[in-house]
Amino acid sequence: MPQATLTGPGPAPAGPALEIDPDDIVAVPLRHPWRWILAVFLLIGFVSLGISLWQNENIDHPTITEFIFNPRILSGVVLTVVLTVVAMLVSTVLGVLLAVMRLSNNPVMNTLAWLYVWAFRGTPLLIQIVFWGYLGLLYSQISMGIPFTDFTIFSIDTNTLIPALTAGLLALTLNQAAYSAEIVRSGMLSVDEGQYEAAYSVGMSPVFTLFKVVLPQAMRVIIPPMGNETISMLKNTSLLSVIAVLELYTVATQISSQNLRQVELLLVVSCWYLFLTSVLSIPQYYLERYYGRGKARSLPPTPFQRLRAVLRHTPINTHRTDSQDAP
Repeated sequence: MPQATLTGPGPAPAGPALEIDPDDIVAVPLRHPWRWILAVFLLIGFVSLGISLWQNENIDHPTITEFIFNPRILSGVVLTVVLTVVAMLVSTVLGVLLAVMRLSNNPVMNTLAWLYVWAFRGTPLLIQIVFWGYLGLLYSQISMGIPFTDFTIFSIDTNTLIPALTAGLLALTLNQAAYSAEIVRSGMLSVDEGQYEAAYSVGMSPVFTLFKVVLPQAMRVIIPPMGNETISMLKNTSLLSVIAVLELYTVATQISSQNLRQVELLLVVSCWYLFLTSVLSIPQYYLERYYGRGKARSLPPTPFQRLRAVLRHTPINTHRTDSQDAP
């Protein structure tokens, strides 16, 4: 068989010459020039849109600068974040309980959980917010006592017990619990039944199996949609403006009704929502990466690792799942 050697302009390398079989197929990567052309056009389009929006004569830029860090706006931002965090934490706990009830063999618990999910997913969130906000029109007093008797332990005015902020938080939490229940249920169904059998065979209780065996494995399926629901919750807080909860959008609306700068205040609100959404995307990314360690042999590099490799001019290496990732 004929042999060939690779030679270059420099001195011949030491050692045996590299043999090339003429029957070998040399793989050449397929180039996609139209992808780069399309990417350039899209980039130009986005930049042009941003420049035209910023240079629009109908936008008063000093107003944006004045109110972007206004104390009233900042108070709305804080309340928006608090509502998002509290609603997601409580709804996640309720979602786990509802998911367990949905998967239960008890027909009563299964039916009640199904009815809850059916009712809260089947009606718009805006209607639920208005319902809780005006609950006093349906029940003027909320009392506790012995049913079917006149004996009452205590009675309180509904509007006093459930003000606007509490009503909004109830609406967001109870609505989100229905969606969280379905997300958790899908994650639990993704765990192989053999995991349950193995846990029961070594004497684990159902509760211990749920929290130590099933949920940790289901988190890989639960985290991505739950992160999306968190971001949606952040934006859904703006619906509380219908019951005058002073979150970010409501505060901006009140300010714009005074200075008649609706577009500028909308841009201020949009900037804050984009910033908060970006911040919430960071823990979601690392949680997905953490719980996805057992799925792939190696993890893709993080954005910090990519940036570090570019600055140091070093190749980007993937990290094995059994090694500890550097930030």
